[in-house]
Amino acid sequence: MNLTSQSFLPHAVTGLPTSYELLKEENEVAVLGAPVSPSPRSSAPMTSTVISIHSETSVPDHVVWSLFNTVFLNCCCLGFVAFAYSVKSRDRKMVGDLMGAQSYASTAKCLNICALVFSLLLIIGFIILSATGTVMSLQAFSQTLKDHGGY
Repeated sequence: MNLTSQSFLPHAVTGLPTSYELLKEENEVAVLGAPVSPSPRSSAPMTSTVISIHSETSVPDHVVWSLFNTVFLNCCCLGFVAFAYSVKSRDRKMVGDLMGAQSYASTAKCLNICALVFSLLLIIGFIILSATGTVMSLQAFSQTLKDHGGY
């Protein structure tokens, strides 16, 4: 409801009913059955009303994951490319193209997984090389001490 275009008490000031804005959702109203003739006990006819509200499916765009991969785990620039696809997915979702948004989101998800796996393999490899290099350095240093008699 637009509060800026209506006065505080519209009925008292103008005597006209308030105007309401249409909701953005698409609603379908179906009346089931024919109106029943009023019975002596009730004055209103008995009818059933079914309201179906169409909700859009949620499409995850993976923007946060892509941003994390871009900033921290940017192996072969895959995180940046995933971020670009995530932004494209969010744009498609805002326009209303759900199929395009799902396509871009699935590509961003695949690129994020690849960036994460490659970066973790790179980090694990670096840790293994550092550990083996440290062990080799210690062995070489101890061998040098043995050969020179401690001096």
